[in-house]
Amino acid sequence: MKVCVFCGSATGKNPVFREMAKRLGHLLSNHQISLVYGGGNVGLMGVVADAVLETGGEVIGIIPDFLLRREVGHQSITRLEVVGSMHERKKRMADLADAFIALPGGWGTLDELAEILTWRQLDLTPEPVLLINTNGFFDPLLAQMQLMLEEGFLRPEYSRYLNVFSSPEEAVQFLLKNV
Repeated sequence: MKVCVFCGSATGKNPVFREMAKRLGHLLSNHQISLVYGGGNVGLMGVVADAVLETGGEVIGIIPDFLLRREVGHQSITRLEVVGSMHERKKRMADLADAFIALPGGWGTLDELAEILTWRQLDLTPEPVLLINTNGFFDPLLAQMQLMLEEGFLRPEYSRYLNVFSSPEEAVQFLLKNV
């Protein structure tokens, strides 16, 4: 199984985010689940990739050439694929993934999560989308999604496409049972 993880190129201010990313990486590797991610060596991206590598797992990074030139490409992972654009990166990660997990992050993480949920809604991808809501980080986003539902901008059946968990352990158990 290959799981694509969307997460920040920063670690955030609260150490709980770093610890959660590390736990997720260890869990993925311990269950022989390969990591597909944005290919960076910085932020939560680097933390989760390093954690998978620490426990002998496979890490596949997809990075646009302009980011690689900025020296943020992780050179120690199993495979680093270089693509021409952010759009190609998202498409390639989606092509490789059997499921998607979003961890805390910024604009890029939000973009990736929104795009994959849109693809899921349009039946462009059947894979499950998971969100790990560490320390309530995604509570405001989940409230916005509820408002979208209440105001008729999101159909009720689409809300089932996002599976929300409070810990990496719960998310991995879901993957093992459902993917």
